[in-house]
Amino acid sequence: MPDDARRIADLVELQALCARYMMYASQFTENRWLDVFTPDAEYNAFGTAYTLERFPALLDAAPRGQFIGNMPVVDLHGDRATGTQHFVFIDQETHAMRLGWYRDEYRRTPDGWRIHRRATTFMRKHGGFDSGRPHDPLADVGEGR
Repeated sequence: MPDDARRIADLVELQALCARYMMYASQFTENRWLDVFTPDAEYNAFGTAYTLERFPALLDAAPRGQFIGNMPVVDLHGDRATGTQHFVFIDQETHAMRLGWYRDEYRRTPDGWRIHRRATTFMRKHGGFDSGRPHDPLADVGEGR
C-alpha cells in the first residue's frame, strides 16, 4: 500500500478506535476493553494509574452518562502513534458536564491499532486544567489499590 494510503487507513482506524472507546464507556459495555486497549494498557485518571484488569471496576464506579468526543489529532510514528482527543461527558441524571481531553499513546497490534496509554485532563470553570481530584474511585466501592 502506498505511504499516503497507509497513513489515511491508519488515521481512519485510530478515529474509529477512539469512537469505540466513547461508545463502550457511554453504554457501559462490558468485556470489550481488549477491542480498544492493549493487554498491558494503562489508564490514568484522578492522579492514579489503572491497569486494564481494574478498568471494568473503575467504569462501574463512574456515573452514568454520555461521552461525546472529537476525532483525535494524531501523530503517526510507524507502529506507534500519539494523539489528543477532546471530550464532553454529560451526566445522565443531572446533565452536568465535564470537559476535558485524553492524551493517548497508541500501538499497532496484530489485531489493529489499540490504546496503550490514556490520561485524562479536565478543563475547570476557573480556567485551570488538572487530572481530577487525586483519589482512587475504586477505594470508595471497596476495590482498593
